[in-house]
Amino acid sequence: MHIRQVLGPALALALLFFAGPAVAQRANTNQNQAPKAPDPDTIALVQMVDAAILAAPTVQAGDTAQGDIPLKWDSVHLIRGQNGVYVPFTVTFDPSSVRTSEVGIYIRAIEKSQLPAVVSALTPPPAGSKPAQSTLPKYSWDNVNYMQKPADGRITRAIALPPGDYELFVAVKERSSVPAAAAAKPPAAPAPAARTGLLRHAVLAPDFNKADLQTSSVILATTVEPASGQLSPAEQEANPYVFGPMRIVPSKDGRFGKNNELQVVFWVYGATAAAGKPDVLIDFNFHLRQPDGTEKYFNKTQPQELNAKTLPPEFNMTAGHQLPGSLIIPMAPFPAGDYRLEIKVTDKPSGKVVTQNVNFTVTG
Repeated sequence: MHIRQVLGPALALALLFFAGPAVAQRANTNQNQAPKAPDPDTIALVQMVDAAILAAPTVQAGDTAQGDIPLKWDSVHLIRGQNGVYVPFTVTFDPSSVRTSEVGIYIRAIEKSQLPAVVSALTPPPAGSKPAQSTLPKYSWDNVNYMQKPADGRITRAIALPPGDYELFVAVKERSSVPAAAAAKPPAAPAPAARTGLLRHAVLAPDFNKADLQTSSVILATTVEPASGQLSPAEQEANPYVFGPMRIVPSKDGRFGKNNELQVVFWVYGATAAAGKPDVLIDFNFHLRQPDGTEKYFNKTQPQELNAKTLPPEFNMTAGHQLPGSLIIPMAPFPAGDYRLEIKVTDKPSGKVVTQNVNFTVTG
């Protein structure tokens, strides 16, 4: 089995000269720092996360969820970005649990070591005592957005974090605020209480600028296609899998029909560079899970070489260009079953090796 042309020439160049996405960090949205006419849904979302922290003020083991909207963590990818670690992620919920056409989503990231200081700042003073002058810490990420309710119950966003160990809070609320003109009219009947949901999840953002050989998360995609126009940082946040002139559509479940293609995209960091050029070899090995749970080697592709002979002359890692590993391969020769793809990256000058493994399924 041999590797096919990875991507069209334009998209291959987009991967090679990609410098990393940027998303806009917003101001702290805590109600104590809100504008003169704060959105009531924004205040409710922020207060929901504040209350969750005070109710469980220590670092949590595993995911915790609460509320009428059952949020579940689906997936995350960690990639080097222009302003830290770029973190596109997806949470899911049952669409029938949301009765409005629009929802608000609030994302807050707190470095675990800062959690005690956040708890202290949020804790009300004892009754009868003078309120202390305290300033809430600046969260590593703190942002509210409003969007149409996704029909499939999937919310995909992107945030940017410095390297570190975080607790991520994702709060979702039915949109309840109305325009001022509509609010002036007396309601026909009291509106039902808005439904909410909150998910607390740990995220470890690696330091991709270290000299160690490492890779980004591996993205299994159903499609890689051109994207038109340059996105603003705020637009990038809402379209997290657009990378410059390229749009990646990740697989939702890692399942590929025999008439589909498996597309794999990731980036290599920390490779030795001579005059800005690396000398890297990438092996792709496929293993098929057997009925008894063991694995059997199935096949491999031709190794991918990334060096001065195969890369464009203008590619230069010292100029910030990112080194991609990528693969596109038809599923027709693969028998139906569960597979593990082993990706072995070798930095030939140093002899360093890093291995990533991803699972996927071929359906009949």
